[in-house]
Amino acid sequence: MRRIRTIARALIGATVVAGGVTALAPLAQAITIPVACSENALVAAVNLANSTPTADTLALAGGCTYALTSAHGGLTDGLPVITTPIEMIGPATITRTSLLPFRIAEVSPTGSLTLTTMITLTNGSAVGDGGAILNAGAVTLTTSSLIGNVATLNGGGLANVDTPAPATAPAATFTRSDVLGNTALLRGGGIYNGVRGTLTTTGVSGSPLFVLGNTGSEGGGIAAVNSTATTLTQTAVTANHAILTAGGVYREGGTMTTTSSPISANTPNNCVGSVPAVPACTA
Repeated sequence: MRRIRTIARALIGATVVAGGVTALAPLAQAITIPVACSENALVAAVNLANSTPTADTLALAGGCTYALTSAHGGLTDGLPVITTPIEMIGPATITRTSLLPFRIAEVSPTGSLTLTTMITLTNGSAVGDGGAILNAGAVTLTTSSLIGNVATLNGGGLANVDTPAPATAPAATFTRSDVLGNTALLRGGGIYNGVRGTLTTTGVSGSPLFVLGNTGSEGGGIAAVNSTATTLTQTAVTANHAILTAGGVYREGGTMTTTSSPISANTPNNCVGSVPAVPACTA
């Protein structure tokens, strides 16, 4: 277990609220950063965590809704692009409130984003892939959720980017973390697992992880296209809709495993059109 040095709220909290992170020299040791309930505080905390390669933890203000009124990662990302290992601990919500379209977060090939303890990303709107999260590195959700995000291309909730060899491919892991009511105009209304990507979803017996109420052209719930691995365990893919085919799960090549994961009640069908077929999925 890594050593984590906690910095008092009076020191970091005040600096983060002001956005004056340049007043602090970058720290080589992993830290836990308490983040006051404001957009500026969250953006400054991500920038501070990105300033060194160590793994840092952002302790979000309990119950806070962080409203992103503008993009802070170029024109396309609500948060600064995540380039190092960052964990966010809730409960909290991060949402876009601007009329301008931008996704909530982007993870670079060198970065990782872990969302723990009831963090919700909502109302992201990407011109491109990944309505809530565009992932080229590693993303882990534990008891968190992606709700009501939109992408004009693939992955309304999350998109693992298509990655040619020999670059390291992205990986996304969802544990007891629901994907609800997201939309992609192309593939993967809820989740898109692209070329060479890895996707793992896991619920628990009697309380499955839900991929529910999402919409896409192919794969209303999930689309996996020439992915290294897509593994669904105790995952219910239900009540999703596709404009063309495979309202539940769309598969094109790659390896896919389903265990105790019902794919049902999707429209216009559950997985018709997938080649090869989605394991344990009927029309």
